[in-house]
Amino acid sequence: MNILVVEDDARVADALSSALGMRGHHVVAVHTGAEALERLQECEFVLLDLGLPDLDGVEVCKRIRARSAVPVIALTARAEEIDRVMGLHAGADDYVVKPYSVHELNARIEAVARRSCRCGLDGRGHDPDCHGGAQEVLAVGPLQFDLRGRAARLDGRTLQLTRKEFDLLVMLAEDPDTVHTREAIISRVWDENWFGSTRTLDVHIGSLRTKLGGYEWIETLRGVGFRLGASARQ
Repeated sequence: MNILVVEDDARVADALSSALGMRGHHVVAVHTGAEALERLQECEFVLLDLGLPDLDGVEVCKRIRARSAVPVIALTARAEEIDRVMGLHAGADDYVVKPYSVHELNARIEAVARRSCRCGLDGRGHDPDCHGGAQEVLAVGPLQFDLRGRAARLDGRTLQLTRKEFDLLVMLAEDPDTVHTREAIISRVWDENWFGSTRTLDVHIGSLRTKLGGYEWIETLRGVGFRLGASARQ
């Protein structure tokens, strides 16, 4: 896999590139956010340090996500919950706090890549076989989904969703009357071997409610899980 390592510390970048190379990956290392954006089309995966000298790493993540669906893991020394939340809101697929072991990082890379491949993504947002090709359009109330194009619309207005937000909303829309447990959502949208906190799911639910325009779009059944709100099921 072609991996873009964005790390301002040359020694860390060299060590990480060497370790990933030993696992069969082709690695390109850059040291600034501007370089990362220039080399984005060359990669299938991004490891993004959030402490960059030219641009804030969260802003770089937002710009990457605006251009591509390439999987992104944020690497940072910031361990506060608000930093993790900001990284996930910016579109990162996972968040690893320094110091980390190369074994853990490689496991997370494999898990994120596996989740991306389930929808046929090639790292650049192309997904000709997403959802098995069985159904290209899904409509629930005022919500419409182009599954092949990975686009969602509400009353004709395009929603700007991250890949995880899209997958989560589609899961709820495919079976709108069902209450989906937190475990089932994590297993499908993230991974059955998800390493992170289930707080990640709450962050994405909150973001979706904001983008849809209200809390009522996704119902919470305490102690059980989530389902699409009555506004969409009508």
